[in-house]
Amino acid sequence: MTRWLVTGGGGMLASDLVRVLDRAELGADVRAPSRAELDITDEAALIEAVSWADVVVNCAGWTAVDDAETHEEQALKVNAPHALAETAGRKLVHISTDYVFSGEGGEPWPEDAPTGPINAYGRTKLAGEKTVLDHHGTVVRTAWLYGAHGPSFVRTMARLERSHEVVTVVDDQHGQPTWTHDLARRIVDLVDSGVQGVFHGTNSGATTWYGLAQEVFRLLGADPARVRPVPSEAFPRPAPRPKNSVLSHGAWASAGLKPMRDWREALHDAWPEL
Repeated sequence: MTRWLVTGGGGMLASDLVRVLDRAELGADVRAPSRAELDITDEAALIEAVSWADVVVNCAGWTAVDDAETHEEQALKVNAPHALAETAGRKLVHISTDYVFSGEGGEPWPEDAPTGPINAYGRTKLAGEKTVLDHHGTVVRTAWLYGAHGPSFVRTMARLERSHEVVTVVDDQHGQPTWTHDLARRIVDLVDSGVQGVFHGTNSGATTWYGLAQEVFRLLGADPARVRPVPSEAFPRPAPRPKNSVLSHGAWASAGLKPMRDWREALHDAWPEL
């Protein structure tokens, strides 16, 4: 029986990972402590938790992108978990982000592309990647997550469709909406393959926030023309956002796995749970 420790228990991705492991015919024994139950910066607590596990998936992190601009030191402690990387080593699968890239250009970012974060959150996540890789762990970058167990852009758009006649959404940021259930299944496949390195865990294809909002309206049976495109400057934020967050998926071939399916197909299948 493989023993899985999933940090950040109760979060959107962690919840779906636990669900996938519970349903899989793997004979997995899963522990998913919440942030209150396991502080990933507490080395003493980690030693006991990690020593029990065969696999550690770190879903915990500081995800408040704008707050990181003024709390970068605090975000760094969580997003670059030295104690966890040192304790878990090769056992560790660490969840990272598209924000490690600059967002420049129009081509998808390969796994080995030069990094260049443009905000504090991205810098802290990149530091986390380096720490994990230095200790021979695995990094899975993801982006634009939505799922059944937490807040997301998809849920926000569904709520605004009910309360607003017209919704304005930025149309100059490009990325890949990713269902946490699909990503959870792919993490299990990756661990089962035994291959390590850096992987891009996003659904395939690409769209903008505006395009995603229109798809949500369609799924609700609403007129997608009620979604109006605007530039990012219409919604100024403390932390700049990358304009191109589209990730390529070449590393999956080394694991003998196909890239994750198209984002539209995933969203349609996810819809009944959202």
